[in-house]
Amino acid sequence: MTLARRLVAEGLGSAFLLAIVVGSGIMAERLAGGNVALALLANAIATGAGLVALILTFGAVSGAHFNPLVSLSAAWQGQLPAAQLVPYIAAQLAGALAGVMAAHAMFELPLLSASLHVRTGPSQWWSEFVASFGLLGVIIGCSRTRPGATPFAVAAYITAAYWFTASTSFANPAVTLARAASDTFAGIRPSDTPGFILAQLAGAGAATLLFCWLYRPAPDTRSD
Repeated sequence: MTLARRLVAEGLGSAFLLAIVVGSGIMAERLAGGNVALALLANAIATGAGLVALILTFGAVSGAHFNPLVSLSAAWQGQLPAAQLVPYIAAQLAGALAGVMAAHAMFELPLLSASLHVRTGPSQWWSEFVASFGLLGVIIGCSRTRPGATPFAVAAYITAAYWFTASTSFANPAVTLARAASDTFAGIRPSDTPGFILAQLAGAGAATLLFCWLYRPAPDTRSD
């Protein structure tokens, strides 16, 4: 698969992911009548369902990372050439921002608007560490033992992490930056993004170290 095809897949997948996260958040908030728990439940279910579909759709093309943490971990493990890391992350960031704009356009909102949703403090940062650690653990563990189950495991984990983390589990720097441009239910104040991203990077790095030790790489079954 050519690099151009992989980058288009990463960009499209990231765009659809953010359209799902932000769009379902807007719809949920409008329909929930002020019930925040119901809105979060709807947002979480839509995100999990969308993730399964997107990973199954784009996984065979680009690996369906849609997340700089996943790409960084893959490069660390030698699964993604170092020269492709920056293009992958650029495609994810561009796609994520496009997805926010698409969601806003569907609901007749300004295409971009800085979020006022405060998400900061030690509990939020620790939540993002835990969310990112768990996500990378699920990806590494499943991809090395039951690769066919990975899309469903990732989606199930993210759906659960919406509820068991105080931050509602961003676990993705591209998602974090894009959601800072959405003054909606799903948003995050731009000034709060550095703390989230640093915690995400720390969690992903710790998970990569631990889970690569726990699970040996899958055997290479290709014939010479």
